[in-house]
Amino acid sequence: MSNALSTDTVIVGAGAAGLLLAARLAESGRRVTVLEAGPKRSTDDLISSQIWARRLKWSGPQVEELGDHKVGHAFNAGFGTGGSALHHYGVWLRLHPGDFRVASDHGVGLDWPIDYQTLQPHYDKIQSEVGLSGDADAEIWRPEGAAYPMPPMPLFAQARILQKGFEKTGRRTAPLPLAINSQPYQGRAACQFDGWCDAGCPIGALANPLVTHLPRAQKAGVQFEHNALVSRVLRDPNKAARIRGVEYFQGGERHTITAKDVIIAAFTVQSARILLSSAADTTPAPGNRFDQLGRYLTSHPAATVFGLFDEPTYPHQGVSGGQLLSHDDYDNKQQGNGFGSSQWLIAHAIKPHDLLGYGTGRPDIVGNQLEPWLQDAAQHLANMTLVVEDIAAPNNRVTLSDATDTHGIALARTEHNLDARTARLWQQRIDEGQEIMRAARAREVWHGPRVAMHIMGGTVMGKDEQQSVTDSFGRVHDTDNLYVSGPSLFPSSGAVNPTFTLSAIASRQAQHLITQR
Repeated sequence: MSNALSTDTVIVGAGAAGLLLAARLAESGRRVTVLEAGPKRSTDDLISSQIWARRLKWSGPQVEELGDHKVGHAFNAGFGTGGSALHHYGVWLRLHPGDFRVASDHGVGLDWPIDYQTLQPHYDKIQSEVGLSGDADAEIWRPEGAAYPMPPMPLFAQARILQKGFEKTGRRTAPLPLAINSQPYQGRAACQFDGWCDAGCPIGALANPLVTHLPRAQKAGVQFEHNALVSRVLRDPNKAARIRGVEYFQGGERHTITAKDVIIAAFTVQSARILLSSAADTTPAPGNRFDQLGRYLTSHPAATVFGLFDEPTYPHQGVSGGQLLSHDDYDNKQQGNGFGSSQWLIAHAIKPHDLLGYGTGRPDIVGNQLEPWLQDAAQHLANMTLVVEDIAAPNNRVTLSDATDTHGIALARTEHNLDARTARLWQQRIDEGQEIMRAARAREVWHGPRVAMHIMGGTVMGKDEQQSVTDSFGRVHDTDNLYVSGPSLFPSSGAVNPTFTLSAIASRQAQHLITQR
């Protein structure tokens, strides 16, 4: 084992939450060290290609996945500087006020220990800090908050065609709010509509951490250790409630680093894994006195509805996340025999070379049929994605496997099963989506398989230690100086993409830590 390092704050994970915290804390005068399991990345490394985009996803230790709705860790997680936010689509939406009190209002899942109003000023701060494009007035469902700093992105043919389908079925749409520059912003270029946002955006129009908080962190003197896989946190032998640092592997060697504060901001599953691996023979893992660590794992059930049209849709135009949004019925969680919120993300850009990836929804197109179908789809395809709320359940969880990685650390195991009410809502909405496509005058309509989009929970925040792992600031209940950040804190999933909310939470955490010490 090498000699131990020492710092004021050690942050595990260089994703959206970790880099925001690193920048803010270092700018306040703290010595900050960030440990990232993956390689060092910069915008110079990014290439506009779906092949490249796959390299940004998880390539760390295997995760065992069980259940009828596997969470898709390898697809959803990130690896290297920027984390999963390096391959995110830039869809930045606020949770609705009702998402924070789903248990109180509906007797389902868990409540948050904070409300929307608590996070609102941080939503407002973050959207100005990173830059969002949108039309707050057109989003009639949007919770209260400041207007977006940039106008919305333009609508292309595919969006305008699908918009007519929503209108004909009595549903409303608005420009999709995106953390993508519709015009030059804070020295970063405007979007060129390349359409491969999940490849990381080499021009910096997409607000990923490489162009938002990483430069600030570097300027403030944050120290980075890459290819540093954290195995566990280390308790202070003289004070049970205090964490003295973390253990990590780098270059085949075991290292330790001590710190006044430790923040676990790894990806959802890995944050739970690190804490679970920190149990001792006679001492439970931090935050696990009541067996809550790893529980309430959630993942949005999603699927894409497709249509082929006679008129040209030019599906290559636009951005990966979509052009329009519909939140009609979002706040009506009790819907027939289903339950939850849902949203439509409308008119994703699809490049011609990506079309083969959508063949899972059309197994009937084979052999000699494939080439003419691809030629047709390249000009006439339209699509929109359904995202549905996942009900938080205690038996959906992260645990440790009996198998280990190359360092002898237990692998993470996830088990996630879909609540029947969620499955019914998903099917109801998929049927509605196909109705909308037909109303838009699609000549062929189908949908892809149900997939898991985003992963949340596992170290949920709450007021009651017997039903949560951390307090509202992400401090692990039975510790003085151990924090968790990221979507693993979410007690409920809502139906919106999590990056905006996890950033708002990290902003609140940074403010708290700065004022506390």
